[in-house]
Amino acid sequence: MSKQRQLKLGAMVHGVGHGWGEWRHPQALANASVNFDFYKQQTQLAEAAKFDFVFIADSLHIHEKSSPHYLNRFEPLTILSALAATTRHIGLVATVTVSYTEPFQVARQFASLDHISGGRAGWNVVTSWLSGTADNFGKSEHPPHAVRYRIAREHVAVVKGLWDSWEDDAFAYDKQSGEFFTPGKLHALEHKGEFFSVKGPLNIARSRQGQPVIFQAGTSEAGRNFAAENSDAIFVSPESFDEARDYYQDLKQRASGFGRDARQLSVLPGIRPIVGRDEAEVESRYQQAVALVTIEDAIVALGRPFNDHDFSQYPLDAPFPELGDLGSNSQKGGSDRIKQLAREEGLSLRQVALRFSRPRRDFVGTPEQVADALQTWFEQGAADGFIINSLLPDGLQYFTELVVPVLQQRGLFRDEYSGSTLRANLGLEVPANRHATTPIEEKSEALA
Repeated sequence: MSKQRQLKLGAMVHGVGHGWGEWRHPQALANASVNFDFYKQQTQLAEAAKFDFVFIADSLHIHEKSSPHYLNRFEPLTILSALAATTRHIGLVATVTVSYTEPFQVARQFASLDHISGGRAGWNVVTSWLSGTADNFGKSEHPPHAVRYRIAREHVAVVKGLWDSWEDDAFAYDKQSGEFFTPGKLHALEHKGEFFSVKGPLNIARSRQGQPVIFQAGTSEAGRNFAAENSDAIFVSPESFDEARDYYQDLKQRASGFGRDARQLSVLPGIRPIVGRDEAEVESRYQQAVALVTIEDAIVALGRPFNDHDFSQYPLDAPFPELGDLGSNSQKGGSDRIKQLAREEGLSLRQVALRFSRPRRDFVGTPEQVADALQTWFEQGAADGFIINSLLPDGLQYFTELVVPVLQQRGLFRDEYSGSTLRANLGLEVPANRHATTPIEEKSEALA
């Protein structure tokens, strides 16, 4: 009998939150974004609930109006390396840009995290859309959107090539003969491409899971193709069930078009659930979250996918402004969607800003109601799992203690981890080393 398909769950650990006002909640830790104990507590909470991974987002440019979390926060690989020592099973996923890093550096850092954690590392590949990032790296200009995805393809290909520098059985460690590694099992990459020239080899071996898991969030045409071709898991932030299902089907079809097994690709919508024990507590907690979003903050937040465009210059209650191509070289998929929605529904600037800042009702309810919504999306072809982003300080605790048991009772989520690596828990195969002749089945057992 085939094993029942189950949800995949990740937790976004985002310090004081995505928004501008979440740090002002009475129970919030105002310094959560640089508080190791907070990150450890959230990660261990997710691991106790058997989540697949925790995810740390990142960007490399701030200004005085950036959200509080962006102004003062940990670098992802550093905090995840520390968290690796305090956990045993949960995956550790870090955002790192391809536009402002070198492949050798990235390959080495993620391979190190993979070894430190025993094969639990994941890389969320981003191209960086804020043009101000260029100013922090001595670049005369920010690469155009299409160029950034060409960079991404080459960068990821180089990193994967470097991860295969050493065959899995390369290190003999033979003290008797003095043979530290077996000759012929170390391979230089010798890459010369459009953007990068990397000789290699990498100075660290493959880990127990072969290579870190690749995550991506692509919504534009170029982004979707890149994600479908290169990713093991994809983040998406749909506005509705129908939009989520359309995206899901599109990405699966694209993956098949690239010759991949679409079942090996997980589409994971990011959601902001609000859970209460009964209807009264649900409404109270929802109103707490709504109260943290002011129109002034919502207007600033709206500018982010448009390269931090200043929307305060427009009348709040006039129709959403005509922006032309603004956003096309920033977060193209997200900004295009905002413009399209405003146009189709005839929304004002105020309505658009609040629409994208305030919590929606899709995943707000009692444990059973939230579990029902998750099950519907999962079983009706809109998701393989979800990324849980907490709006309230105790949001993850409420979700893990109240919703997860319902999902487990329904057979939709695991009771125990099925493996010790991120790939194993996500149901992914160990990728074959491109230089090896050992069958993948034998290598998988040797690495386990």
